[in-house]
Amino acid sequence: MKYVVLIGDGMADEPLEELGNMTVLQKANTSNMDYLAKYGRAGLVQTVPEGMHPGSDVANMSIVGYDPKKYYTGRSPLEAASMGVELEKDDVAFRCNLITIKDDMIADYSSGHITNEEAKELIESIDAELGDNKVRFYPGISYRHLMVGKKGLGANTECVPPHDVIDESRFEHMPKGEDSELICELTEKSMEILKDHPVNLKRMEEGKNPGNSIWLWGQGYAPAFTPFGDLYGLKGAIISAVDLVKGIGIYAGLDVIEVPGATGYLDTNYLGKAEYAIDALKDHDFVFVHVEAPDEAGHMGNMNAKIQAIEDFDEKVVGTVLNAAKEMDEDVTIMVLPDHPTPIVLRTHTSNPIPVAIYCTSEKASDDADAFNEDSVKKGTLGTVYAADLVRKLIDGEWAQ
Repeated sequence: MKYVVLIGDGMADEPLEELGNMTVLQKANTSNMDYLAKYGRAGLVQTVPEGMHPGSDVANMSIVGYDPKKYYTGRSPLEAASMGVELEKDDVAFRCNLITIKDDMIADYSSGHITNEEAKELIESIDAELGDNKVRFYPGISYRHLMVGKKGLGANTECVPPHDVIDESRFEHMPKGEDSELICELTEKSMEILKDHPVNLKRMEEGKNPGNSIWLWGQGYAPAFTPFGDLYGLKGAIISAVDLVKGIGIYAGLDVIEVPGATGYLDTNYLGKAEYAIDALKDHDFVFVHVEAPDEAGHMGNMNAKIQAIEDFDEKVVGTVLNAAKEMDEDVTIMVLPDHPTPIVLRTHTSNPIPVAIYCTSEKASDDADAFNEDSVKKGTLGTVYAADLVRKLIDGEWAQ
């Protein structure tokens, strides 16, 4: 048996008046995910444990088979692993967003999805001015970067993700608590450095949002994972454009497969991800494929973009994998799900249970679910499953019983 898990980040949503009280998942053409739900088993999944923040870190960690209640130490250490930044025992890794502040309001968590090249220049300028024996800054992808604090610096500081507080005053959401004075000072100094930076002046001339401030959050120490192979006895791989998800794979001992043109945005190489996943099944038992685009559209509050991202995911990723699986000599189990909802209206994550469908090329297992969406899957036989149990249920075949 081979296993493929297809994750459409943030696909789940809430009913919208503009869509006649349908969700974007109900509105979108999802014929391939509907097929999996109709000819497999469906249900709901709780990816975020009670009391934990509904971040992609917690949710995807659960889906990959690691209970966040046991393994989670913070978001940014996972991203550090993907970026090749090794953390010492007392190092604290922070996510360092490049954001846009206008009139002291947090206007854009992504600086207009700034390019890698532009962002690298800005972060290198920040590190040249602010980097010392206490903190260092490392460039990442687009708006997502890294700061490492030494000797436990900032481990207990209270920080807020910028995408949770769009169009709100930055002063109301500055870091609080232990070490917050220094973290706030770094933010203020970054604004002075970036204000007249040539990269930002050029972006503004072009009508684009500047990366005129850093925003620090998601910090933690390096976690200790039991290797996936030791936990489940299978060789696995993971495909994603997002450092966070790749970092989970690295800590889990999964092979991280890089796909050309995978951007973590609406223009990502959907088809390439599917084709690389199919190829990976030749020498892996388990492949996770993560697509960020629906989540980005949700954070943007862009209904049409989210519908398009879901349809692209369904056609180019799910459809491609499904068609290939039917032609394989070996049996293949496919599971499709979001990691969490990212409702258009809220523009941030929630911790509500999300839909899941599981289909096997050799199993004649089906239930009353006839489409892949938030309502139809409730007619499925899976009930509500804790996400960290899913990998084991797939391997043991419990889902089909």
